[in-house]
Amino acid sequence: MMNIRARTAEALKLRRPAEFEPHAKTWMAWPHRQDLYGARLPTMQQAYAEVAHAIAAFEPLSMVVHPDHTETARAMLATGIDIVAIPIDDCWIRDSGPTFLKGSDGSLAGVSWRFNAWGGKHAPYDADNALAEKLLAHEGAAALRSFIHCEGGSLATDGEGTLIVTETSLLHANRNPGMSKAWVEQELKRMLGLEKVVWLPGDPLDLETDGHIDGMCCFVKPGVVMFEYNPDPADLHGRILADNLAALLRQTDARGRSFEVIPIPEAYDVEATSEIFARSYINFALVNGGVVMPTFGQPSGEEAKAAVARAFPDRRIVSVDVGAVTPAGGAIHCITQEQPL
Repeated sequence: MMNIRARTAEALKLRRPAEFEPHAKTWMAWPHRQDLYGARLPTMQQAYAEVAHAIAAFEPLSMVVHPDHTETARAMLATGIDIVAIPIDDCWIRDSGPTFLKGSDGSLAGVSWRFNAWGGKHAPYDADNALAEKLLAHEGAAALRSFIHCEGGSLATDGEGTLIVTETSLLHANRNPGMSKAWVEQELKRMLGLEKVVWLPGDPLDLETDGHIDGMCCFVKPGVVMFEYNPDPADLHGRILADNLAALLRQTDARGRSFEVIPIPEAYDVEATSEIFARSYINFALVNGGVVMPTFGQPSGEEAKAAVARAFPDRRIVSVDVGAVTPAGGAIHCITQEQPL
């Protein structure tokens, strides 16, 4: 019997590349759940198509589509977009899809985390729990199975051994009950080939993801992060963001560097239309030579775009209106998953 260590990134000398590194392609998953999205589904599908087309201008894009809905997707997507028919429950592939890894020999692998729809918030989720391994098999990539519940939106990596995560998500009783912080940290290191996990307190107000890191923070390059803020000192979520930033600044990365921070506003002037509305500009997708970011048509968007331009001066920035997506609790980063080159 194979030693359990033989199926870890640590043992197989695999690495989790940073999102700012070159991609082979981006993956998305097509929304189809009338029971979840109701009358908003057509506009949500249109927003997904617009994000897909924006990304496809920079790099190849593959869209996972439930086999019963391929005709609808094909009619709305450009011919250059690859449709991959796999049964799915929902459309948040950052969380249900694999976390890709690369070997020192250039081989492709990925982690298949356990997925329970953010702590059982939606059902069914069996097909989404099986998606990572099916997608990896489609790509001919090895699958590493983890014993923890984890979503890709929980993870921010620098490609040099550092991971930033939040306690409210990964340590929530609806994900990994009875599991200590040390156990979860050890599993993250083993699965992703990491040296250091930086824990932030997270966001107890986030009713959907329980405070995913991709709603507040991302790596620009090793040692440098973007971090969201709210300029209103009375705003409760702004204080939560400030507490998380303070926690980050007390720590160092795997190379002993203090973190340099580039601030970016959240969509503070956008009216939330649901309890789980994603008011995040940092929830963008890095693509080859570009950044595809959310826009809401408000002044804060221009501030956010200027911050992204400062962070990524060599990338072209494209904004996409995802107002039909954000009431469901996520934005562009949540609906995409990059496959490294």
